[in-house]
Amino acid sequence: MGKKLSGRDLIKLGFPQNNSINVTLGQINRYQKRKKKEQILLEAKQVLLHPENYKGDGVWGKIAESLLDPVLVTKQVLNSVRAPFQIFGENEIDDKAKYQLFDALKLPVAVAGALMPDAHAGYGLPIGGVLATKNAVIPYGVGVDIGCRMSLSIYPIPTSYLKGKQHQLANILSEHTKFGMYETHKVKHDHEIFEREEFKTIPLVKRLKDKAYKQLGTSGGGNHFVEFGVVTIKDEKNEWDLPLGDYVGVLSHSGSRGLGANIAKHYTYLATKQCPLPKHVQQLAWLDLNTHDGQEYWLAMTLAGDYAKACHDNIHKRIGKLLGARPVATIENHHNFAWKQEVNGEECIVHRKGATPAEKGELGIIPGSMTAPGFIVRGLGNQDSLASASHGAGRLFSRRKCKEKFTKSEIKKQLQANDVTLIGGGVDEAPMAYKDIEKVMANQKELVEVIGTFTPKIVRMDK
Repeated sequence: MGKKLSGRDLIKLGFPQNNSINVTLGQINRYQKRKKKEQILLEAKQVLLHPENYKGDGVWGKIAESLLDPVLVTKQVLNSVRAPFQIFGENEIDDKAKYQLFDALKLPVAVAGALMPDAHAGYGLPIGGVLATKNAVIPYGVGVDIGCRMSLSIYPIPTSYLKGKQHQLANILSEHTKFGMYETHKVKHDHEIFEREEFKTIPLVKRLKDKAYKQLGTSGGGNHFVEFGVVTIKDEKNEWDLPLGDYVGVLSHSGSRGLGANIAKHYTYLATKQCPLPKHVQQLAWLDLNTHDGQEYWLAMTLAGDYAKACHDNIHKRIGKLLGARPVATIENHHNFAWKQEVNGEECIVHRKGATPAEKGELGIIPGSMTAPGFIVRGLGNQDSLASASHGAGRLFSRRKCKEKFTKSEIKKQLQANDVTLIGGGVDEAPMAYKDIEKVMANQKELVEVIGTFTPKIVRMDK
């Protein structure tokens, strides 16, 4: 018997001569490389005899499924008619983003869609795209940075503190926030998230646990940030009974780091293998939620969203400790996620790629840019937008365009004019790269109501 497991070995064992052999070899090569061949064959025999006992198992579950209820790989054809949709702020949105949504609305699993007023073209689903599907989840409809999140802590500190202690506050952000691929905190904090079953039972996630532990409480590159600023409460019927007026706030924006990126990459690959689509829409490949991979992605995605929250909690805890203050209110929401939600009376999977959940009464934060205010909002539960709103101002210029168009001295002028201190941040994140947040908000008055604003004053981004 050769050292490497082959399809012939599985046929000798009694495996049917169908796709279950390819599935088994794939799973074993991916997750069982270090086991001896004899041991693998013993275990494979047990799965063959009693596949029902292995459903849901991280390694053998997919093999059990291929024996009990094989996933049918059939070439998918787009519908000729789009599912119903609504576009908010249509005149401010580029055609490419609209066409990306139109393609997604022709998927056989599409039920309804919407485009938010900050929308722009992305990969697969456009940024600012919302798509409801029937019993299917699209990894690229969720996005690479799973559970990317906004988190705001409001402190009972007078805003004069931002000027008087500017140097100390800038130091807190320089020394105690970490950004990009390689920066991590010297003193690591533990978190209950690492006790989760998914870190034990899903092989891919198990391999990513050490990286996730190291990156806890850090932020990504690009448009991710941690900021001190002025919170202005404008609604006297606010949820925290805060008096109207100004407060010091800490706002952070980042996601699930390497954990989410690797989950997205892995399950997108599996989706494209199981769901062949025309080439121009291949990134919209989906996983059926009744399959092993679909259920496993759902668990991994949910974990990544909870991990993103754990990162923000860690950031805010560190900063709160250094400020020596407790927040009087916290608001948070995430995008780049999929939710189970009722649409037209049936349960659907609603993907929000760069869109904020805005169910009736649901709180959220919609940031502007480093020189424009963000908005604290309350959802109105508008069903035309699938109870969604924009996730920010949205990009006007791509990162490449920014590098061609703007200079560091222009950015410096903008920052000075708005009394903003910037630590890090590249030309691709120039304030001028973004749409006018006031226009974006005007285009979604039927989606959210404004409770207050957040105006950035000291901003930290990746170098």
